[in-house]
Amino acid sequence: MIVITGASSGLGAALAHLYSTEGKPLLITGRNAQRLENVAANMPEKVQVKQADLGKVTDVEALLDSLECAPDTVIHCAGSGYFGPIEQQDPEAISQLIQNNVTSTIFLLRELVKRYRNHKVNVVVVMSTAAQAAKAEESTYCAAKWAVRGLVESVRLELKGYPMNLIAVYPGGMATDFWKTSGKEFDTSSFMTAEEAAHMLRQALVATEHGFVSDITINRH
Repeated sequence: MIVITGASSGLGAALAHLYSTEGKPLLITGRNAQRLENVAANMPEKVQVKQADLGKVTDVEALLDSLECAPDTVIHCAGSGYFGPIEQQDPEAISQLIQNNVTSTIFLLRELVKRYRNHKVNVVVVMSTAAQAAKAEESTYCAAKWAVRGLVESVRLELKGYPMNLIAVYPGGMATDFWKTSGKEFDTSSFMTAEEAAHMLRQALVATEHGFVSDITINRH
């Protein structure tokens, strides 16, 4: 079973389409139920769809309760962006940004580790290259992504000696609907597509018996 969060659009939706062609059991989740259904309707294989707001502990618990067994892979793509000069950013929008990116990841990892630390589960946390370098007018977004990176690296230390793997992914800019609600205008014509990023990530996640890629940066030209 593969679980993909944030699958209603962008990279999450592209990964869902890609993995569905392989015929593996798949569960997709996101905050918008209708968009999730639209994504699932265009897949060649039947998938499970479950609406969830991962910023709520009860939704995270209900999501994992719905699984019949431990998943093989969890790909956490859920998140959102919000940009602009720091003095112009809205406090409510900042709080929502933290909820969608930081709180959701904390709650998901907390529950996954609690349930599956003794299982061979690959937990893939998709962040951004904004977690690797500061960017002007992306201060709170960078802060959120740097927080998630710190979370991932700390939890990795707690998982030493356990079969669960924690994989960090840092994608660069993609031409998706992400930018429409970010508050920052970009010419995305030269950005990679979500489908391109999904194919590169899928290849990088292929593991061998004795090894796996733990940190993945997907840069755009």
